[in-house]
Amino acid sequence: MREDRDYSDIPGTYVFDPHHSMLGYHLNMFCMSLNEEANRDKFQADERAYLEGFSLTPAQQTAVLDRDWLGMLRLGGNIYYTFKIAAFDGLTMQQVGAAMSAVAAAEFQEMMVHGGRAIEGNRYQSEWDANG
Repeated sequence: MREDRDYSDIPGTYVFDPHHSMLGYHLNMFCMSLNEEANRDKFQADERAYLEGFSLTPAQQTAVLDRDWLGMLRLGGNIYYTFKIAAFDGLTMQQVGAAMSAVAAAEFQEMMVHGGRAIEGNRYQSEWDANG
């Protein structure tokens, strides 16, 4: 069981601390394997079979297959590693950011151009709980 940290109450924050690193080790090693063309070819040919070569949890496998970007981060993925899957799919960081924010890419771009998501109501998860 993981103890809460000072940053545990910040919404959408998946700090890549030692616990998270251990949790996502195999997921991140799979992502790193995509650096090699031969591995990308194997993954493209049969994603599920290729994932079987790594010790991913069932939830991690599902997150990869579903391209659940936030799910991968929650399950120990590091954005720099998981983005290799997005690059494999031909996606930009902006498109992935939009998917993680549940908005269209143009809306995400506009939000970033104007400084990102408003901090009001997004500073702590406990604010969400208090507001319903």
